[in-house]
Amino acid sequence: MPRSVNAVASRARRKKIGQPAQGLFGRRPNDWTVATNAVEKAMQYAYRGRKEKKRNFRALWITRINAGTREHGMSYSQFMGALKKNNIELNRKVLADLAMNHPEAFKAVVDQVK
Repeated sequence: MPRSVNAVASRARRKKIGQPAQGLFGRRPNDWTVATNAVEKAMQYAYRGRKEKKRNFRALWITRINAGTREHGMSYSQFMGALKKNNIELNRKVLADLAMNHPEAFKAVVDQVK
């Protein structure tokens, strides 16, 4: 009986590593072991980066809100506390956008919580 090899699965396994390794430097796109390690590490960085991006954006929003509230004589923490107390449910992303792009609308929100 002839030897049966599942070439389709083998090719798919190699492509899974080979495709993302294209465009890398040195032996990484060519050497199987080095490519495997490089792609695995890249996937770890990508996973971690997706989490870090959320942190970075939240920090940016907080900085922008803080800058906006200080123009109106309040600190960030006082402002957020007053928002909660007045049951105004605007998230940080929206507040940061208002502070940057629509200062008159942001001023209205600040005046409402004062």
